[in-house]
Amino acid sequence: MFAKILYPTDFSDVSNKVIDYIAALKDSGVKKIIVLHVIDKRQFDCVEFGAANVGELPAQFEEEYKKAITNKANQQLAIVAKKITDMGIEVKVQLVTGIPFSEILKTEEEEAISAIIIGSHGKSNIKEMMLGSVSEKVIRKSKKPVIVIKR
Repeated sequence: MFAKILYPTDFSDVSNKVIDYIAALKDSGVKKIIVLHVIDKRQFDCVEFGAANVGELPAQFEEEYKKAITNKANQQLAIVAKKITDMGIEVKVQLVTGIPFSEILKTEEEEAISAIIIGSHGKSNIKEMMLGSVSEKVIRKSKKPVIVIKR
């Protein structure tokens, strides 16, 4: 039924909990998992904003910051990919920079996936109600089924 699943991860506890459910889905015919991590481009905007307000920071600082974030994400993706590969499921890893929910939906289209499995932090404060969470936006806008794993 769900042969190809998109698993967006932010490496949080609830996102890592999804891996346990992926193991259970293997028996349902899952053949391939696309593990996606989106580096939120807005965190780089903050560095640029800070540089504009403090005076010019060397371009090298910005590049080193981006490189450190990317290296850490790649290390964490490798750990996640190994766990899924050890289950006997094919894995494709993607690391992109952008707005998380937009990149998830873009990957949904490009990869012709069967479903999305995503962790939800389940926050319910005013900020979340006004801005919306990544998982909530994915649920509303996805064209494919979305399996939500709650905290």
